[in-house]
Amino acid sequence: MSGPPVRILGIGGSPRPHSTAERALRTVLAHAADLGADTALLAGPDLVMPLYDPGGGPLGARARRLVDEVAAADGLVLVSPAYHAGISGLVKNALDHVEELRGDARPYLSGRGVGCVAVGQGGTGSALTLSALRDVVHALRGWPTPLGVALNAQAAGFRPDGRCENPQTARQLRRLATELVGFARMYRGTDTPVKRERPPAPPSPLQPSGRKS
Repeated sequence: MSGPPVRILGIGGSPRPHSTAERALRTVLAHAADLGADTALLAGPDLVMPLYDPGGGPLGARARRLVDEVAAADGLVLVSPAYHAGISGLVKNALDHVEELRGDARPYLSGRGVGCVAVGQGGTGSALTLSALRDVVHALRGWPTPLGVALNAQAAGFRPDGRCENPQTARQLRRLATELVGFARMYRGTDTPVKRERPPAPPSPLQPSGRKS
């Protein structure tokens, strides 16, 4: 494939190191790297920053890095724990900072595929959180991948070393990475519309041929 590799940014996890959400995030990024993408990770402590204030003056170092990484990304992976059936404050605050890209050449998440994963202690909370993540991506003009993943933390199957022993979890996260990298490559390849000449339409069998019988 010609050109530089696509860049996939992972955002999520929780302040607790090695959380299930962070392990899921790292797994998707590892699959994306296996597919030839460059990857970057902002998780846990990287996201601990003041609440976003649109009129709050210059951004701090962590917030500035977050905005710069989003601007440089061809696609994103968002992974949030389900807090009371909603997006965690840590992840939502990070997404609020994307407002800083409102005047960018690609404003907000325009032109970027976004894979969404939610992790909860049960099916209901993770499913509702996944839906909320996808809604926020739509609001930020991003393109959620067809597959979104809702994980039950008690059955996700991550080992202490981060490897996933649950075949269904592993298959879903691998599929999400494949969709995300594929979209990023397709969008980059068709970023400039190609004008094609339309071939002449064949004569309709209902129109007279102009020949006399």
